[in-house]
Amino acid sequence: MPAPSAGGSEAEYGDILAVLGQQLGEKVAEAADPGGRRRLKGVHFEYAADPKSVHDMAGGAGYSLASNWFTQLLAQLAVANSITKSQLCVFLFVAGGQVPGTGVTPYTQQEITDGLNKIAAQKGGKMITRSTVNRAVQALCGYNWVEKAGRGRIQLNVRLWFHGNSTAQHEVLAEIADRHEHDVAAFPYAVGPQGAHQEELDLDFGAGADYRGRKRTG
Repeated sequence: MPAPSAGGSEAEYGDILAVLGQQLGEKVAEAADPGGRRRLKGVHFEYAADPKSVHDMAGGAGYSLASNWFTQLLAQLAVANSITKSQLCVFLFVAGGQVPGTGVTPYTQQEITDGLNKIAAQKGGKMITRSTVNRAVQALCGYNWVEKAGRGRIQLNVRLWFHGNSTAQHEVLAEIADRHEHDVAAFPYAVGPQGAHQEELDLDFGAGADYRGRKRTG
């Protein structure tokens, strides 16, 4: 039997499987009834899903993984008016701009401002100012959702939102831990559900208060 070529088509593989099935059927039939009075009529093959298939996502930027707990927390804070619109928009824009496998967004505050204003400029809508973006970034750093990484870069809390696989995430977490001298109360571990070395977030605060009770600034 000729070996299939590396680039063989599915039809070629189908022919090979048909031959194998026929031979298998003959062997099974002979073993079951040496007289050959009964024949196996056929062999059915089922193909598993292609493990190489990928998600079908809109746009060319790929997709990221987000904590379900954090996704719900964002919604709760928004409804409770405990996070400003500017803070939410800045965080989402930064999270969506991560360099894969790093958790880092190489955006300056001006680039964040320009990026957020792209559609507003096209439609003549209300635009965000750079000073508002600056205040939002400062607040997000206070929440431990992001931290400044120098040279116009912003480090995401990759326990909340990450573009990359688990191996890359653990490598980033190890790098961050080294920078913070493995302090379990520091970024990025100082936010999350109640548990070991984590604080409990209290959402029961007034509508005019910011997240963690801070005064709203933007």
